[in-house]
Amino acid sequence: MSSLTIAIVVVFVLGYLFIALESVTKVNKAAVALLMFVFCWTLFMLNPSSYITGFSGQELLNQVSAIIEHHLGSTSTTLFFLMGAMTIVEIVDQNGGFNWVRDVMKTKSKRSLLWRIACLTFILSAILDNLTTSIVMIMILRKLVHEHKDRIIYASLVIIAANSGGAFSPIGDVTTIMLWNKGVITAAGVISEILIPSVVSMVVPAFVLQFMLKGELETGEELHLKSDYEVLDFTSKQRKAIFFLGVGGLMFVPVFKSITHLPPFVGILLVLGVLWTVTEVFYRRLRRGTEREGTQRRVTNLLRRIDMATILFFLGILMAVACLEEVGVLTALGQGLNETFNGNHYAVTGIIGVLSSIVDNVPLVAGCMGMYPVAEMGEMAVDGIFWQLLAYCAGVGGSILIIGSAAGVVVMGLEKITFGWYMKHISWIAFLGYVAGILSYWVIRTYLIVTPL
Repeated sequence: MSSLTIAIVVVFVLGYLFIALESVTKVNKAAVALLMFVFCWTLFMLNPSSYITGFSGQELLNQVSAIIEHHLGSTSTTLFFLMGAMTIVEIVDQNGGFNWVRDVMKTKSKRSLLWRIACLTFILSAILDNLTTSIVMIMILRKLVHEHKDRIIYASLVIIAANSGGAFSPIGDVTTIMLWNKGVITAAGVISEILIPSVVSMVVPAFVLQFMLKGELETGEELHLKSDYEVLDFTSKQRKAIFFLGVGGLMFVPVFKSITHLPPFVGILLVLGVLWTVTEVFYRRLRRGTEREGTQRRVTNLLRRIDMATILFFLGILMAVACLEEVGVLTALGQGLNETFNGNHYAVTGIIGVLSSIVDNVPLVAGCMGMYPVAEMGEMAVDGIFWQLLAYCAGVGGSILIIGSAAGVVVMGLEKITFGWYMKHISWIAFLGYVAGILSYWVIRTYLIVTPL
């Protein structure tokens, strides 16, 4: 390995360290990721001929530009998908589309509420992103459960169920979106074969956690859920239309891709365009001259609420990983892992899943996509064991520690759950579900599905 390659790796590792220590340094991880991106490629340009052979002079520079533009184009498909999905969810949420969830959750039994939370979070996170689902569920829990010691148990289950639900859906988690965009998994393949392991990884922890809850929830006038429908701009029918257009549209995206063979981000932009048009028509029908006119819930205003820091973080980290791919580091690392574990994909992806609870799973998955080429047939083919296990492990493994996923971090902040409490009471339960899911996948692949060689 050349000194220049070592320098690129050092920059990436230092950047990764600062991203992991964001809570200590107070420097936003997006800023660090962008610096990683620029510094890695700047070092690459000091001697590009050592990585790109057969070219010189202007031809070499043109080749480098083509390589960077190729990686940028690949990265942009994921970024536009995320921006479109985030905007759709924001439109549905801000216009009261999720209010019906409260009525579904009403119950007096603590254990009954736990299972309702688990199932609903699991389903929603497969359609929405796990971060948004977690926020919605925590807001509802605050209205249903007043005892904080009980609520943090429910909140912990929200983290587990959200990560499990996102793992089997091509649109449920950033990592599955990346793998789907890359073409290493298909929507039908990941849903059909990862659904059961994902369910197992949620059901096992929920079964254990129910024994930590006893009795019934408090009832009374103070816990009555007041509807906020009257403060919204749209009628009940209009809100339902927005909900079904938004959520139904997200579910339609994989179908659109299979029909048109266009990239997934095209489908998500189609749904956004339709939803945007419908809401504009609804607003035009509102009576003019009322307080509703000039509302802040129009899409043009909601676009300002999109978390651009997250988008820029993904841009920086994915482009930095692309540089590691170009200098050959990822290929060498992938070969080293295969030699260490004798090509056992369960061991490799299982370790990656555990690592994803410590560090961000986005660069881990991006790195794996650069490490391993897609084969024509076998376990490394499209929808092969390796890629499907990677989707499962990177998503579900983030539940083992509370800092291991976006859902965990946001719930940690909202409910003031400490790292130590979660690790002591929940981590082993989440790990149990994680391992049980992998075992169920092994059973499915060994006895129910024959992998072509």
